[in-house]
Amino acid sequence: MAETLSSLDELKGAVDGTDVPAAAAFDATPREPVRDALGRSYATGKRKDAVARVWIKPGSGKVTVNGKAMDAYFARPVLQMILRQPFTVAGVDGEFDVMATVKGGGLSGQAGAVKHGISKALQLYEPSLRGALKAAGFLTRDSRVVERKKYGRAKARKSFQFSKR
Repeated sequence: MAETLSSLDELKGAVDGTDVPAAAAFDATPREPVRDALGRSYATGKRKDAVARVWIKPGSGKVTVNGKAMDAYFARPVLQMILRQPFTVAGVDGEFDVMATVKGGGLSGQAGAVKHGISKALQLYEPSLRGALKAAGFLTRDSRVVERKKYGRAKARKSFQFSKR
């Protein structure tokens, strides 16, 4: 358990770092890369109802989603741009091959899920990329989901038409 501080002077000493207990000291060990036996990094990305399992490994920049090329699976250029954002921000365009499987949701949610998975896998493969990806907000899971329908209502918030007579 942590030590209890009984005066403001002890608190000031703990904040300044002059009298910090060993348990409260910050451990500044660098992060280690997380890779499997085949030299890949794995991460799970989520967005809306979509869940993506993503593996990255060094390569020529080929992206495969559910066994199809990125251009075939995500036909809209906006969705392809979303998938390329983590590589652009990290400055590693065309250096990694991506293999992803996605389930659930629509195409927009699936693209967001793959982007989240790529970002997490990149920072696991190369921990030095974490700062750029975190600053861009790519490591944070977007928690917005569709609001559920309520009883006595037409949709989540819309009511039926009111009739006075």
